[in-house]
Amino acid sequence: MTAAAHVDVATLLGSPVRRLLVDTLTTRGSMTAAQLGEIVGLHVTTVRFHLDQLEAGGLLTSSFLRSGGAGRPKKVYAAATGSLATDPRDSEGMAMLAELLAEVLRPGEDGEPPTPHEAGRRWAVEHVPESHEPPAQTPGRWMGKVGEMVDVLGQWGYTPEVSLTDGGRTARINLAHCPFIDLAKKNPSVVCGIHRGLIAGAMEQLGEGEAEVSLEPFVAPNLCRAHVTASLPLRP
Repeated sequence: MTAAAHVDVATLLGSPVRRLLVDTLTTRGSMTAAQLGEIVGLHVTTVRFHLDQLEAGGLLTSSFLRSGGAGRPKKVYAAATGSLATDPRDSEGMAMLAELLAEVLRPGEDGEPPTPHEAGRRWAVEHVPESHEPPAQTPGRWMGKVGEMVDVLGQWGYTPEVSLTDGGRTARINLAHCPFIDLAKKNPSVVCGIHRGLIAGAMEQLGEGEAEVSLEPFVAPNLCRAHVTASLPLRP
């Protein structure tokens, strides 16, 4: 990739649609614009426009594939080698984020797409085993539940650092070096909304549906911070 292409990457991937297209091709392999449109729920003309921009920026490659018969060859797009991080954990996290971005972009049964927060919460409800334990009443049990939620964040590529404040009732979670940092800087309401919903949904599954969850984006250039407060006062 040329130096000029590197300069344009952050701008190109600032669009949730373009990031979703790249992530889908990275995780599922090469496909046509029409196939991508069916997966992400967008018109093929819109998809093709973004694909051409991504190819010009060096993030995608294309080739023509001729199937049997006399029809026109189909243009097939693929993620360019080395265009994204190849760490397996990062790839897994990007695949999950791509799945949720598709939900945010696609209208639901009522004709309206879910909010980013609700999309993240739904993912947690579907993927985190439900606990039937009552809300935590001691700092130790509360920390245990927070630890289980932190394990979920680990699946997304984070390595959180946790500390307790407010007599152990509030967990302060530092999320350093977000694997989605470029996209989050361009679209904080989408990416941060998904992750706040993910935390809230995970805590809900762990029996802490009334826990208070907040997220402070970019308290430092490469650091976001979540606060999760138990719904009940904790006894020693």
